Amino acid sequence: MTRILGNLQPEKVMYYFEEISRIPRGSGNEKAISDYMVAFAKELHLEVKQDEAYNIYIKKPATKGYESAPTVILQGHLDMVCEKNKETQHDFLTEGIKLVVDGDFIRADGTTLGADNGISIAYQMAVLADNTIEHPALEALMTTAEETGMDGVANLHGDYLEGTVLLNLDTDIEGEFLVSCAGGAKAHVDLPVTYEVAEVGQVLYRVTVKGLTGGHSGADIHQERANANVLVGRVLDRVRQDVLVRVATFVGGSKDNVITREAESCFYVPEAAAAQVETVLSELEQAFKVEYEKQDPELKMFVEKLAETKTCLTVAQTNQLIDLLITLPHGIMAYSMQIPGLVESSLNIGVVQLEADSLRIVLAVRSSVPTKKENMLRKIERVAENIGAIYSVAGDYPAWVYSPHSRIRELASEIYEQKYGKKPEIKAIHAGLECGFILEKIPGVDIIAFGPNAYDIHSPEERASISSMIRVYAYLLDLLKAMKNY
Repeated sequence: MTRILGNLQPEKVMYYFEEISRIPRGSGNEKAISDYMVAFAKELHLEVKQDEAYNIYIKKPATKGYESAPTVILQGHLDMVCEKNKETQHDFLTEGIKLVVDGDFIRADGTTLGADNGISIAYQMAVLADNTIEHPALEALMTTAEETGMDGVANLHGDYLEGTVLLNLDTDIEGEFLVSCAGGAKAHVDLPVTYEVAEVGQVLYRVTVKGLTGGHSGADIHQERANANVLVGRVLDRVRQDVLVRVATFVGGSKDNVITREAESCFYVPEAAAAQVETVLSELEQAFKVEYEKQDPELKMFVEKLAETKTCLTVAQTNQLIDLLITLPHGIMAYSMQIPGLVESSLNIGVVQLEADSLRIVLAVRSSVPTKKENMLRKIERVAENIGAIYSVAGDYPAWVYSPHSRIRELASEIYEQKYGKKPEIKAIHAGLECGFILEKIPGVDIIAFGPNAYDIHSPEERASISSMIRVYAYLLDLLKAMKNY
């Protein structure tokens, strides 16, 4: 079998990253990758457990001289976000990721790469498989469903683990050590709908917004990038200010934690107003291009007049749909007053799907302040109920609160400075990590998070830096070696 990453270093890391890339592992489809990890551990004669959520726990004894050092947990998640370009033919349920080496980067062919969090899993596997490494007793913790609400870690068996130090390897900026993260939740808004036949004298348009940068709704929200669901909602709202609109379809996004890159809606307007509507749509496209010139230079809005016939919502229900899209809170709500530049609270309208019997909207809600998270959820609830929609919450996860005293943070910083001649950045982030849940399950565990450079995660432009993967893996081994004197 031809190996795409066969000539790259670190050899074991690249080998295992390519191996797991062959296995479909989208969130909710982790049984195969979880079973693979069980077989991997047994082949190495290591103790392994698999729980009912398909989380994996693998133990490796300390090397000679490290018996008295604290047990270290290496942690990351098995699942990945499955996004693809519209023209890409790929079945995430049955097909692995098609890897491409492009200079210093590993990327995928038209899909997300799964570097988030496949690099962590490959690092863990390489350490477990290499008996030349000096290290304390290790526990590899590989969780599931992180990308869709952290359901795996929410069902973690803390009693399966003995470690008192945890290295979370789920970050994407080399040289940053994360010490705190936001909590979050997934808010669902469902509007029951019925359809009717369009009246005579109506013309059907399809408006598509695409070419947006997208990205992670936590890590990239500060970039103020356009959200296609929000833009199409604005289109519909602007058109209805002049003429009656009846929405026939709306499709935008598939993940709440992804800033939506493409969305489209088909809608009817009176044929007599067609020229007026087309002028408005042209003006809107130019306005959007000006608004997002820096963040989304490839933004495009396509307008098509369709000959086909579709059923559509009533005017009243169309107005409810549009009202939801323009009144649901979205984007950055507040910046931290303690950490300059850190987004404290935000929302992302990630999914908008008009289905046979309902309009389904899913939002990612994040805040490092629990009471503010609850306040944002309350606002969504009130908007939904006032418009006649049904509100619910899932995937609620806690924040990882900063610890003022952390021995692993001190040691990790010391080793980094020795190795690179400069201090790492100690940062909190707005994205969610599993560390808050882990602290609830293993009280007192000392945690730090780090990882190599990866870019545009949660989008088909996702790519991982090969040179950064090499450096961070070497640093990880140095840190494990230094645990002898922890």
